[in-house]
Amino acid sequence: MQLGLIDRYLAKTIFVPLVGTLILAAMLLVLDKMLRLFDFVVSLGGPVSVVFQMLANSLPNYFALGIPIGLLLGCLLAFRKLALTSELDALRGIGVGYTRMLRVPYIYAIAMMFLNLAIVSYVEPYSRYAYEGLSFDLRSGALGASIKVGEHNSLGSGVTLRIDESEENGTRLKGIFIAMDKGGRDKVAASATSGQFLATDDPDTIIFRLRDGRLIQDSPNFATPRTLAFDSYDLPISLPEIDAFRGRGNQIRELTLPEVFRLAYVRDDVPRDVNLAARANVGFRLVEVFMMLMLPMLAVALAVPSKRSSSSLGIFVSIVMVVTYHKINQYAEGAGAQGRLQPELALWGPFVALCLLILWMYHVIAHRVGGQPIGALEAFFAKIGKAIRKIVPDPRAKALAARKAALEEAQADAA
Repeated sequence: MQLGLIDRYLAKTIFVPLVGTLILAAMLLVLDKMLRLFDFVVSLGGPVSVVFQMLANSLPNYFALGIPIGLLLGCLLAFRKLALTSELDALRGIGVGYTRMLRVPYIYAIAMMFLNLAIVSYVEPYSRYAYEGLSFDLRSGALGASIKVGEHNSLGSGVTLRIDESEENGTRLKGIFIAMDKGGRDKVAASATSGQFLATDDPDTIIFRLRDGRLIQDSPNFATPRTLAFDSYDLPISLPEIDAFRGRGNQIRELTLPEVFRLAYVRDDVPRDVNLAARANVGFRLVEVFMMLMLPMLAVALAVPSKRSSSSLGIFVSIVMVVTYHKINQYAEGAGAQGRLQPELALWGPFVALCLLILWMYHVIAHRVGGQPIGALEAFFAKIGKAIRKIVPDPRAKALAARKAALEEAQADAA
């Protein structure tokens, strides 16, 4: 019963920082992406709703990195809280060692690992393909790019349109000029006070209804251009043809993990460059997922500060280690895909090295009396902090010295 209570307490202590860190990391990455997507969509005149669709398709990619960071910081902050409140010493005093306390963190780690494996294996490839499809539709105009007011807009081959004002969400246009050039034959130019676009039964043709304007038509068959003043004139406009988006699989990252694995190790008819890229991608996905099994031990090793110390250096070191390892894997994947490095060695070598480092750090904190894996690093930064405090004056100490001098001066005057 006592151990059951400890497990529930650890589960509750880890859950809040884990979920909070995961959401915070994802939101920070999404906010950075959102600003760039708004600029991209607005510059192409697309609807704002596309931004949120593209962001939704970007979330699996962010969660693939955010889940390991959330797991690490959730465990680390929980054990740091236990250490700073002396609860960790109390648990060890009743015979609960670090290995026993890692039971709950590993339940979280295994669950998160399978979730991340599903994301990188299936969810992320399909969402990446959907993201590229939205980007293609936006560039091609399939999403209904809006007409920019005050600028010359192209509506297909040989059709140029300029609008001075747009009202009622684009259903009422004012100050219209339109020119149509059909390959050097018939040329039509028109200006109108107002107008609106109307749909037709033909999905490839729309009607531009102009009101209160003048139209000029020129043709090799006319001796002089013809002019026409009108109250209302329907001008048919043929919409440009839009190419269909490519099929899924042109990029390795758009393939599911079983599909990439077949390209890497099963099929014999794959070109060498595709085979190298597939092997590198398989290794990248797997090492990113399997590394999560080592994160609880890394969190415990970096969470416990030295006695009579509340240093937060372990948090900084943990983030640096995870991000640096992720960047090393990205470089190894690129080098392996290009053939500059052997893909399996480039990706699994750093994985084994980091695992050995984490095992050593955990052994120091768990099995050595007073062991501190980053004790030397903490001492080094402590010396740097003392040197900085000597150089930079402390405003509180300066104010205290000024008050003391004023008090001594007042006592001397009174005497």
